[in-house]
Amino acid sequence: MPRDNMASLIQRVARQARITFRSPAGPAFGENLHRLQQLLDEVRAEDLHLAPRGPSAAAAVAGGGPPWAGVVPPVSYMHICETESFSMGVFLLRSGACIPLHDHPGMNGMLKVLYGTLRIACMDTLPAGAAAAAPPPPAAGSSGPCLRALFRSRQHYTPASPPCLLSPHTDNLHQIDAVDGPAAFLDILAPPYDPQHGRDCHYYRLLEGSQAGAEPPALPREVWLVETPQAADFWCGGEPYPGPRVCL
Repeated sequence: MPRDNMASLIQRVARQARITFRSPAGPAFGENLHRLQQLLDEVRAEDLHLAPRGPSAAAAVAGGGPPWAGVVPPVSYMHICETESFSMGVFLLRSGACIPLHDHPGMNGMLKVLYGTLRIACMDTLPAGAAAAAPPPPAAGSSGPCLRALFRSRQHYTPASPPCLLSPHTDNLHQIDAVDGPAAFLDILAPPYDPQHGRDCHYYRLLEGSQAGAEPPALPREVWLVETPQAADFWCGGEPYPGPRVCL
């Protein structure tokens, strides 16, 4: 059997990601991105030797609040591979966990749900000149800069859904909530976060009182955001990746 046919699906995804993001401004980028999207759409939890977490990870605590609060990280990350052009890994969200609204400066991204259900709210930043009115006054304790954004969509994603895509200019800000139990997704970012090269993660919240994961009025619509520090109740732990080895 030819060597390429023996490669695991996640190995093929990694190879295609390397080809795709090696030349993101090249003439073949669109075709390569489409091929990567097709491969990513095939990935299932079992391909990475993952299984949904048990009832203890999804059960609600009597009296309210998630069972992991203050005990274990609400979100964990399994590192698979990283090059100068992209990184790939798996995020695991416990029941009720939320990755707060954040950005991906100058980056492309792809997200494929492996198990569970995610609610993903996506936004675009708007040019400063696009702001037609002054922002509402920030709440007490908010001191970060404000920016205008287009709240584009808020959708549920399951393993049957196609990958969620983001680009440097479209759906670049998003919030991810686990719905009705734990969830996991395969994540590709290109290029990886790198604060020394201006690719640091920034967190935001809506200035209108509602949260990005809450039921919004009709979309798309323009909103004001305020930059905030990382929330005290959000942090990300690490777990070993149990799936097939990836070599690049």
